[in-house]
Amino acid sequence: MIDLQLLRKDVDAVQQRLAARGYAFPVQDFEELEAARKTIQKQTEDLQARRNVLSKQIGVLKGKGEDASELMGEVAEIPQRLKEAEAGLAGVQGRLEELLLGVPNLPHESVPAGASSGDNREICKEGLLREFNFTVRDHVDVGTPLGLDFETAAKLSGARFVLMRGQIARLHRALAQFMLDVQTGEHGYTECHTPYIVHADALRGTGQLPKFEADLFAAKKGGQQGEEQLYLIPTSEVSLTNIVRDEIVPLDKLPLRLTAHTPCFRSEAGSYGKDTHGMIRQHQFDKVEIVQIVHPDNSYQALEEMVEHAAAILDKLGLPYRVMLLCAGDMGFAAAKTYDLEVWLPSQNAYREISSVSNCEAFQARRMRARFRNDKGKTEFVHTLNGSGLAVGRALVAVLENYQNADGSVTVPKALRPYMGGLAELRPD
Repeated sequence: MIDLQLLRKDVDAVQQRLAARGYAFPVQDFEELEAARKTIQKQTEDLQARRNVLSKQIGVLKGKGEDASELMGEVAEIPQRLKEAEAGLAGVQGRLEELLLGVPNLPHESVPAGASSGDNREICKEGLLREFNFTVRDHVDVGTPLGLDFETAAKLSGARFVLMRGQIARLHRALAQFMLDVQTGEHGYTECHTPYIVHADALRGTGQLPKFEADLFAAKKGGQQGEEQLYLIPTSEVSLTNIVRDEIVPLDKLPLRLTAHTPCFRSEAGSYGKDTHGMIRQHQFDKVEIVQIVHPDNSYQALEEMVEHAAAILDKLGLPYRVMLLCAGDMGFAAAKTYDLEVWLPSQNAYREISSVSNCEAFQARRMRARFRNDKGKTEFVHTLNGSGLAVGRALVAVLENYQNADGSVTVPKALRPYMGGLAELRPD
């Protein structure tokens, strides 16, 4: 949630910053709600002041032995009028909160202008593109003889799911374990095993609700009517970041570095027709997430570090990639600044996203009421950051394509061989 005090101070400046990311802030709606809030607050203050005046006058009259019944009657009506004003104020504040929950984060001043991915800025390219002396096949053609099974997955669950068997299943598990070991052992993240189902409050805290409910898979406890609505996590960013919801984190505990390997569930609403072939865009996929909860002064340093932490996985796997700074119009809802890491896929002759690393500043913290106590003893909102370290399925796709051989085998990257029992090559059965 953006800073309400900043809006009250200069709504026009906020409107301009949001326009840079293609969002039209409803200034008129905001100003009408603010006017209503101010009116009710003034009414409340006037009533309280009137009650104080009347109470003094009643005391004077009683002290003189005079009749104060008329004033006492007026005083007796004030609590009900205050109660009505409080209810009116709560209603206005609720509508204001509802408005603000749909407003995206403000882009950082270093974020380039632009409306789409075509306006993103390339920061660097790493790794050499392999030259193949045979016709390159995509990951589906390479992986199917090794254990990728889309037909059985469709029988079980429908489109955009995959079943993995044997060598492929083991390689997928090896990738996830390797990523966790690097993030915990080399980069200082604490491994967590989080719930895969969360309350609506958790999704509201990180920004998936209410705006993106159509992208979520919903569930109800026991399937009983009237039961609380629960949701499958679209990313463990939700469960990891919400660990500090409604908390005041001790200053000496910052930064918190957390990581988890979980499945992720997304309906991909609005993406029909895009990337339906293979494993690029699925309803269920695995990801190793990295999250940092930091002091506001350190969040942009942490952002650069997290990009390096995600890139380290690609470097160790020997996969070519590039780092892109996203323009204002291509960033996610909660992000103030985002870098995408894109891995090279030879079959597409293109780089494709495998990690998105974002600084959300205090946007999520305001929604979660996640704070820390500064060195002066006052509470401030923490800054939250998240990123993929990495998307496991897309890493599997990249390994299959970049390490494929002419005879249908796939060379196992050296970094993964300890996790594969020393196996150096996958071969069709």
